[in-house]
Amino acid sequence: MAYEFRLPDLGEGVAEGEISRWLVEVGQEIAEDDPLVEVQTDKTTVEIPSPAGGTVARILVAEGQLVPVGTPLVVIGDGEVAPEPPAAPAERVKATPLVRKIAAELGVDLAVLAGTGPDGRITEEDVRRFSALSGGQAPGRGPERRVPLRGVRRQIAQHLATAHREVPAVTVVEECDFTDLAAARGGRSYLPYLLRAVVAGLKEFPELNATLDGEEIVFWERYDLGIAVQTDEGLVVPVLRGADEKSLDELEAEAQRLAEGARAGTLRPEELRGSTFTVTSAGKLGGLFATPLVNHPEVGILGLHRIAPRPTVVEGEIVVREIGWLACTFDHRVVDGARASGFLLDVIARLEAAE
Repeated sequence: MAYEFRLPDLGEGVAEGEISRWLVEVGQEIAEDDPLVEVQTDKTTVEIPSPAGGTVARILVAEGQLVPVGTPLVVIGDGEVAPEPPAAPAERVKATPLVRKIAAELGVDLAVLAGTGPDGRITEEDVRRFSALSGGQAPGRGPERRVPLRGVRRQIAQHLATAHREVPAVTVVEECDFTDLAAARGGRSYLPYLLRAVVAGLKEFPELNATLDGEEIVFWERYDLGIAVQTDEGLVVPVLRGADEKSLDELEAEAQRLAEGARAGTLRPEELRGSTFTVTSAGKLGGLFATPLVNHPEVGILGLHRIAPRPTVVEGEIVVREIGWLACTFDHRVVDGARASGFLLDVIARLEAAE
């Protein structure tokens, strides 16, 4: 008897998942609870065990495909292995004969273009624009390497596209004198001090510790800070819960645990969702300054950039101090510029006081 296994509900708010890796192959005998498939969701990977024993008769979804919860993934059953279903025909490129002729003359592969004409039809302007931007070099006609947009990178692309499309974002930048804090912090990194200052600033400017839910602004009375972490798979944002209840040592230890778990891919899905405000700090790689993108549906993010000895004016004299720039990007639908600037200056004042 055959059993059709569907993508299960993987947790609150999870509507779809990407098939990251099959752990079985067609014709393989497996037992109930044997590892079956790895599914990428919420920027982490979940290993799903087999719900039944038997022969893997058919794999219905290829690695790299993004499918909604409830989609049939695999058929498991005893007896003869079922044949693979025929491949779906490729979608035909929509373009007129004239456009195809122009594309051929310019060496442009129509299959890689997104048409801007009616019904997605590729226009002459689409072809000529692509040719101008690519210098007449069509993909596949020169040295190149292509990889699928999958896993964390796909999640990042979708998330940032949503944020860019929906959020009217504005960034304010200020400099901060870290000289006193550099002397006082000892062996600690700057991050726990930044997190503590951010929590205090959010209490003074609560509209930044918020999310936008449709026509409602949700003001959070918890301080669960997202911390942007660069991994081999891309940028992920684990959540440091209850930041207002932790000491400097606890903030540093928890931030380090989350960063190590993010890089190792061992964090639980719930550790990657539910932040109320995000902090990003790239240390020496942070650049002079950047404009961080709001972690939608949050309404604010703060970025700490490279701290280094720089000339600055103190009491009319040019001196060398440890100076870094902080940037706060905010959703202008919820946060006014004056309030965002006030929040950023509040955070800086606490850092400069070396509290």
